[in-house]
Amino acid sequence: MSSIFDASLLAPHIPKTLPDNLKIRPLAKDDFSKGYLELLGQLTSVGNIDQEKYDARFEAMRNSVPCYHIVVIEDINTNKIVGSASLIVEMKFIHNAGCRGRVEDVVVNSEWRRQKLGAILLETLVALGKSLGVYKLSLECVPELLPFYSKFGFQNDCNFMTQRF
Repeated sequence: MSSIFDASLLAPHIPKTLPDNLKIRPLAKDDFSKGYLELLGQLTSVGNIDQEKYDARFEAMRNSVPCYHIVVIEDINTNKIVGSASLIVEMKFIHNAGCRGRVEDVVVNSEWRRQKLGAILLETLVALGKSLGVYKLSLECVPELLPFYSKFGFQNDCNFMTQRF
């Protein structure tokens, strides 16, 4: 199974609180057939992505300098992806040629919410970011989720602007 990043980077950061029927791991190429894009569709617009387009994007992300750390939670009883979050590592010249981390696309299947899977994903990505040596970890969220993300050390910084195309 082809993973988007080396699973050994993730292994030390997987919380022990994960239920037995769930597995947390890097996104794999065959997750297209396990409902990964449908899960992302519960977060935002995905568009019409077929297997070929998925595979091409997966390979481009996998072959980037260690940058894309997409983590999924799989229900091993149904072989379906029920949660996902991404840690994007961006190389910089500032901070002694350091790296900045961004948490993006945090989503748990609507049928699996309220079971602390979002917390498991966040704990995992924060620990992974620290181990990768990022000097800063940030994320964007709607105001209603500020209390949730603050539990993981994130602080509200309102100096953020966006432009959509």
